[in-house]
Amino acid sequence: MTPPRLSIVVPVYNEEKTLASIIERLHHSCGFAQMIFVNDGSKDRSLEILRSLARPEDIVVTKENGGKGSAVHMGYRYAQGHYTIVQDADLEYSPEEIPALLQFAEEHDAAAVFGSRRLKKQKQFVHLTFFIGGSLLTGICNILYRTHLTDQPTCYKMVRTEILKTFPLKENDFRFDPELTVMLARRGVPIREYPVSYHPRSVAEGKKINWKDWFKWVWVFASLRLRSRRYFEIHRA
Repeated sequence: MTPPRLSIVVPVYNEEKTLASIIERLHHSCGFAQMIFVNDGSKDRSLEILRSLARPEDIVVTKENGGKGSAVHMGYRYAQGHYTIVQDADLEYSPEEIPALLQFAEEHDAAAVFGSRRLKKQKQFVHLTFFIGGSLLTGICNILYRTHLTDQPTCYKMVRTEILKTFPLKENDFRFDPELTVMLARRGVPIREYPVSYHPRSVAEGKKINWKDWFKWVWVFASLRLRSRRYFEIHRA
């Protein structure tokens, strides 16, 4: 059986307000992809919505709350596509743009493609602090790992699944994001960028990341920079 071109992992935690919309949009725009929905111990109606709207071929799994990273890791284990990407269950990123990202990756035979919000002229933030914080994280990453990224914290990180499954990913909260970037950089995997749309939401609208996560992010960049090459050797999931 030919594997799908793409696997989409959707971590879900208390997203009942936007979940039905994102599922509908994913099915409409990315119906060709394998979809893996991971309910991270939601306390609202998220799991009920997932089970009612998922297609028969979709994968829906549920677990105790352990953080976004833990949900993503679980989703990665089910991924069978040539590439894998994460789609947040909110409406900040447009799933309609995933096919273009995939086409770009395939046309350039890219090992990894990040969807950059900075490469597109659009509203970049609701709170200026989020924009400044994200820009600083990108700069720190570029300095420490000699990358040339414009938007390191982007949600859209499309990576060849065969590569993704060899990374010794350990972070269970938002720190899984910089950890993945570092794994790519330390392995010498080239990262391409492609412009994507962004519809930032405020904390009042449900944005979960906060200033404490910024310092945790920096800690990942700094601590992994000190790790020996052996730490980044190939692991098989």
